[in-house]
Amino acid sequence: MSDQSEQQAQPEGGMGLHNLRPAAGSRRNRKRVGRGPGSGLGKTAGRGHKGAKSRSGYSAKRGFEGGQMPLHRRLPKRGFVNIFRKEFRTVNIDRLNGFEAGSEVTPETLLAAGLVRKGKQDIKILGNGELKVSLNVKAHKFTGAAAKKIEAAGGKAEVLGK
Repeated sequence: MSDQSEQQAQPEGGMGLHNLRPAAGSRRNRKRVGRGPGSGLGKTAGRGHKGAKSRSGYSAKRGFEGGQMPLHRRLPKRGFVNIFRKEFRTVNIDRLNGFEAGSEVTPETLLAAGLVRKGKQDIKILGNGELKVSLNVKAHKFTGAAAKKIEAAGGKAEVLGK
């Protein structure tokens, strides 16, 4: 019985690990460059004649366009970029209605509630919408309207310092 099952498991002349081959044309021999005229890649070794690319040690500089004026120099420079600009993650005041009345809202609780994404930026509360619950909100910055609405709802807007 065991002889029969072995014969069924190994079909004659069929596929097996001993006769696996890559697909025809999928594997090519590597180019052996500079190995004489018979190889077809002798003499200049596929580099053409003269010029920077034919020399040893050549490496193109980033953005180099063969001596043509590079794109980053052809395009006009516009505007002003303030390198000291402070970026804030913003939250509108109507999104704070999900918190319980009297609770404290900090950047950590906003992150836990999914109202801001994770990151090192500071939090700014914007005054869009209405606040229906009294909250003690701690953030790095408030708009004037947001601070008024928090205090009008009986809460407190506290600015966090560094």
